[in-house]
Amino acid sequence: MTASQQSMVRDIGLHPSGEQKIAWVKAHMPLLRQLEETFRKEQPFAGKRISMCLHLEAKTAYLALVIQAGGAEVAIAGSNPLSTQDDVAAALAVRGVHTYAWHGATEDEYNMHLRSVLDFDPVGLIDDGADLATILHRDRPEQAKRIAGGCEETTTGIVRLRAMANEGILQYPMLGVNDALCKHLFDNRYGTGQSVWDGFMRTTNLVIAGKTVVVVGYGWCGKGVAARARGLGAQVIVCEVDPIRAVEAAMEGYAVMPLLEAAPRGDIFITVTGNKYVIYGEAMKRMKDGAILGNAGHFDVEVSKPDLEGLAVSVHQARPNIDEYRLQDGRRLYLIAEGRLVNLAAGDGHPAEVMDMTFALQALGLREVLTNNYAPGLHRIPEHIDREVAQMRLRSWGIEIDRLTLEQRQYAESWQ
Repeated sequence: MTASQQSMVRDIGLHPSGEQKIAWVKAHMPLLRQLEETFRKEQPFAGKRISMCLHLEAKTAYLALVIQAGGAEVAIAGSNPLSTQDDVAAALAVRGVHTYAWHGATEDEYNMHLRSVLDFDPVGLIDDGADLATILHRDRPEQAKRIAGGCEETTTGIVRLRAMANEGILQYPMLGVNDALCKHLFDNRYGTGQSVWDGFMRTTNLVIAGKTVVVVGYGWCGKGVAARARGLGAQVIVCEVDPIRAVEAAMEGYAVMPLLEAAPRGDIFITVTGNKYVIYGEAMKRMKDGAILGNAGHFDVEVSKPDLEGLAVSVHQARPNIDEYRLQDGRRLYLIAEGRLVNLAAGDGHPAEVMDMTFALQALGLREVLTNNYAPGLHRIPEHIDREVAQMRLRSWGIEIDRLTLEQRQYAESWQ
């Protein structure tokens, strides 16, 4: 049976549109193009089965094809039911990638897709949010022992993997791609910063200039969201629990205050924390009529939907991908994309050039962990891979930089 026959996609006939999208991002991802050529020659994944769980759109699809070019048999599932693009999923299935995803999957369907990529019996993983790791360690501990290694994409996943490692239960080595400098300095800051507002503006058709934006969380993603909001003409308020990050935000010129103080001031609220219920009922009670809530964290738990539903006397779709919650006093609060990632559930995700760096780290990291003897646990991407990706990026732009002379290196390494 072929991969397309085994795949679970909405409509295989949508593949021409998906192929077009993949071709477009490929043209703007020179690092992955270089790795595709290298992998095709060297075949680092020959004979290996690789399972991937990532937001299934064009850039991710191209990464899957690069891994496939390296000799792997690849299976992929979406890491969010609203971020899957059905035409891209169809294109992957036609290209021989075992694909298990469709847009708008129910919770049962979503879990079925995740289990399908694990039924593929992989030796290597590319995970996003540690969904595959969670299923393996919770429900399939014997299969977890057969995993040779993999890479984790995002902050939330690294938090979960670190918790597993701290408990001593992580059965295989994982490289934390998010901790690489070439990931969080660029993907999290510039990618999230731009794509959040791409998705927000596309979905709402509203102006950002002149509004007050409340950014909940000031990590690298929050820094990007806040900077782009200010660039679009918004007044920005930052809410934080970490005093160091709060100092950073204040010294960048943002207003910093508790959420309950920011609640009546904000027109737009964006959560970027990776934590649960950071916007909660008491804050919702204080928000102005027409406030819009969006989430840029991995899971749909940052805005408390139970609190929102408990306060509402009616809920209806105000616009595609926007739900209106009308409160007892007549105020309306709007939630974008069911509280899922606004940049992917309501847009196309990060720009191709940014994801080119992240996915180069994923591809090189997967080769690294599957060809070297790493112990079970969570590991950083080796520094030489981080620097290699940065050099590839510079070369793609035609940029050259200086090098230290021998005398300068010796001076820098000497204590005298």
